[in-house]
Amino acid sequence: MKTFTLGNSNSQVLEMIYEKAIHKINLDDKTIALVRSGELFHAFQANCPHRGTSLFEGSLTKEGEIICPLHEYRFDMKTGEVKIGSCGNLEIYRTELTENGLKIYISAK
Repeated sequence: MKTFTLGNSNSQVLEMIYEKAIHKINLDDKTIALVRSGELFHAFQANCPHRGTSLFEGSLTKEGEIICPLHEYRFDMKTGEVKIGSCGNLEIYRTELTENGLKIYISAK
């Protein structure tokens, strides 16, 4: 497991990561998507598992789902589970907002 930290404090992270927007985050050689809702953060793979379409062009629902822009497949941002569509689930990454910034945990494959 590799741990990455964004920012130097929780207040700095809350200022730099806008709510209800899909942020592109580069962590070494991996690009992930990050969404903030209040003080909760959801990190997940950047591309749809169906056809590899970039999820940065997707949209968010009030129900906590991200919608792929290509075929409108829907994924739960918290669990990665596909809710509408027929493909695999999104890979998700654990996050933790601390006094020292936002920690993102990426498992080694």
